[in-house]
Amino acid sequence: MLRSVAVIAMPEVAVFELGVLCELFGYDRTPEGLPGYEFAVCSVDGRPVPTHSGFAITPSHDLTPAETADLVAVVPNDIREAPPEVLDVLRRAQARGAWVMSVCTGAFALGEAGLLDDRRCTTHWRHTDELSRRYPEAKVDPGVLYVVDDNIVTSAGTAAAIDCGLHLIREEQGAEVAATIARRMVVPPHRDGGQAQFIDKPIPSSVSCETLQPLISQLLRTLDEEHTVESMSEVVHMAPRTFARRFRAETGATPHDWLTGQRVLLARRLLEETDLGVDAIADRAGFGSAQTLRHHFTQRLSTSPQAYRSTFKAKA
Repeated sequence: MLRSVAVIAMPEVAVFELGVLCELFGYDRTPEGLPGYEFAVCSVDGRPVPTHSGFAITPSHDLTPAETADLVAVVPNDIREAPPEVLDVLRRAQARGAWVMSVCTGAFALGEAGLLDDRRCTTHWRHTDELSRRYPEAKVDPGVLYVVDDNIVTSAGTAAAIDCGLHLIREEQGAEVAATIARRMVVPPHRDGGQAQFIDKPIPSSVSCETLQPLISQLLRTLDEEHTVESMSEVVHMAPRTFARRFRAETGATPHDWLTGQRVLLARRLLEETDLGVDAIADRAGFGSAQTLRHHFTQRLSTSPQAYRSTFKAKA
């Protein structure tokens, strides 16, 4: 069971990736009935660590918590070199069966520790060639979001850490817990590890809009209803063409694409968490028919609703 998490921060640590792990595992959600984690950010000697953004952080721990944690994670740093003390901790964690996770170029520390030899792994696509060159025994896959090989977990760049962390939570505490945390973080509950790192035009799962937020909130509550550019523009008292331009400016997507993306996300959650049939899910998500649901679901996720459910349905 995943109860304790130690994150190792080294000089020039990447702030966003560190923040992702803090949000996933360091935020106390026990008042909401969700699992809590004993969480520690560690440095080699417990002293302040400079970040790549021009300021320093002060961890509360040296490497001691990493000796017993259920998950030991390494966040990227610009130097991509790890002190011997870190390498030893990583080797011991792997040997005792703990999860060992790297985010982005944190994979280089795992490679230096010898933990990627003869294992599938990944890192940010910009650095996969270098990872392969430095650690030729590693089986580097440049086109995935994350890889799980035994108890070694490697993720691609930046936001892939969210997908990777949610996967571990799903494995350890179930799909419902992972989906609930994802909704708290306002991110999709699941992007498959085999999904390509580069996604051409990602549709935001939720947005904070300067002028359209009331409409967005209403749409999210009524995805099962029909919405057109004309009906939406009436709600905000705009001409349809003006509304369409404003919607794209504030959300990064057309009204149709945004609605479709939200409906697919809702369908995914219903497939994971309920026993509703595809027809009922199509109706509740606003697709109108199972055929339309299958079309958009497959177009966006490269899998069918049935296949998705068989893989990710929460087990009783």
